Amino acid sequence: MALVALMSLIRGSFQKAARNLNRRGFMTVGSLAMGGIGLPQILRAEAAQQRPTGAKGTIMVILPGGPPHLDMFDPKPNAPSEIRGEFSPIRSSVTGIEICELMPRLAGMMEDLVPIRSLVGAIDQHDVHQVVTGWEHHPTQTGSREVVGYPPGGWPSLGAVASNEIGPAVKGVPVTVDLSPDYYDARFVHSTKLGTGGFLGPAHAGLELSSVDTANFTVTSEGVRRLSDRRRLLASFDRFRKVVDKSGTSEKMDTYSRQAFDVLASGRLARAMDLSQEDESTRNLYGIDAANPPKRGGGKMLDQFLLARRVIEAGARCVTLVFSRYPYGRMLKGDYNWDWHKENFVEARETLPLLDIGVSALITDLKQRGLLDDVSVVVWGEFGRTPKINTNAGRDHWPRVAGALLAGGGMKGGQVLGSTNKFGEHAESRPVHYREVFATLYQQLGIDVRHKTFDDLSGRPQHLLGNHGPLQELL
Repeated sequence: MALVALMSLIRGSFQKAARNLNRRGFMTVGSLAMGGIGLPQILRAEAAQQRPTGAKGTIMVILPGGPPHLDMFDPKPNAPSEIRGEFSPIRSSVTGIEICELMPRLAGMMEDLVPIRSLVGAIDQHDVHQVVTGWEHHPTQTGSREVVGYPPGGWPSLGAVASNEIGPAVKGVPVTVDLSPDYYDARFVHSTKLGTGGFLGPAHAGLELSSVDTANFTVTSEGVRRLSDRRRLLASFDRFRKVVDKSGTSEKMDTYSRQAFDVLASGRLARAMDLSQEDESTRNLYGIDAANPPKRGGGKMLDQFLLARRVIEAGARCVTLVFSRYPYGRMLKGDYNWDWHKENFVEARETLPLLDIGVSALITDLKQRGLLDDVSVVVWGEFGRTPKINTNAGRDHWPRVAGALLAGGGMKGGQVLGSTNKFGEHAESRPVHYREVFATLYQQLGIDVRHKTFDDLSGRPQHLLGNHGPLQELL
């Protein structure tokens, strides 16, 4: 992680570091971000094209494991008990739209939301590739089979396409930021990185920031499990930058290396990660209480919603997070995700209220700051769950239909897209494909991928979303 690399420099003699940081040194610092590719290389790739800039952004909330569509946004109160489950629907702020009783905050802001009840196009395997790229195709991996048609280099994430097409919005802030935790199984069954560059190349991959310990305001990363207080980290950035500026080293860098240095040392992204900058009322809105750290099973990961808003506000265009109960990981190891093959309703009672807090707080916060019309929010997982409850009081994998939630980005809220049959088994009206959602998100970013092709690593032109276009109902 780039911040950790910079910290290792900072811990040493600042004067000595500045004297010795020639162009190669800065290139080395830059190369420590984004999977080993140098930040100068990334910036060169971005500057190779003329692009418009703007404040548009996307926040993607991934629920890995397969969230239960019937127990969230598509309740079936008139279905038999073995299908409808234990929860009742509640009325929302929009007449005729009902959702699960465990999400009253979201129900109260339905005029800003678009539940999708007829999401199709999934396959039966745990892989967030579908919600990262829009495609079910991916190379073979542990627990997953290869699907024919996977392009050389792989499909790029939404953030990688944004990096390729429109570039940075703010100097010193990466286009794409991944907030997912770095501990065990964080991307579920060795799945795709949330900011994968695919065939667009690692120059457009997202910057991976590790999860944050809210109670102690620390950042974790592979190799360095805990850094010092973020406020000290920010002070170190400032000292490092002043020493370099005083030494005149920065004047010797070329344009791209200078921009790479700005990303690493400007402090803008680091300040965005500093939750202590938020007042108590805002942290409380997100369910974050630094004075009372949550225990196992609590809402420790709610901080990611606030971090997402802060990083978007700092200038990132695409921010992705994964959410479930804490600690996130394989349920076989005693951790939590959304793969509820047993005790579905026990898990839902613990998890859905947390999701309700996090998503509603994010949307409220964006709206109060005047950002909601410019920032799209999408909440979804890789497939739905079986309508029929199994003998372990769980729901199994169900790729035939799933659910999702959209908000913001200038989309027309207060409506439901699609419906399922009376048992929630399949889409009955207006099937919505994953790639239609992606086309909508791209359009909200000002990117029309319907008429443009991108060359994969074999040189073959690819339409990013096939023949799928944006959801006209939302535009």
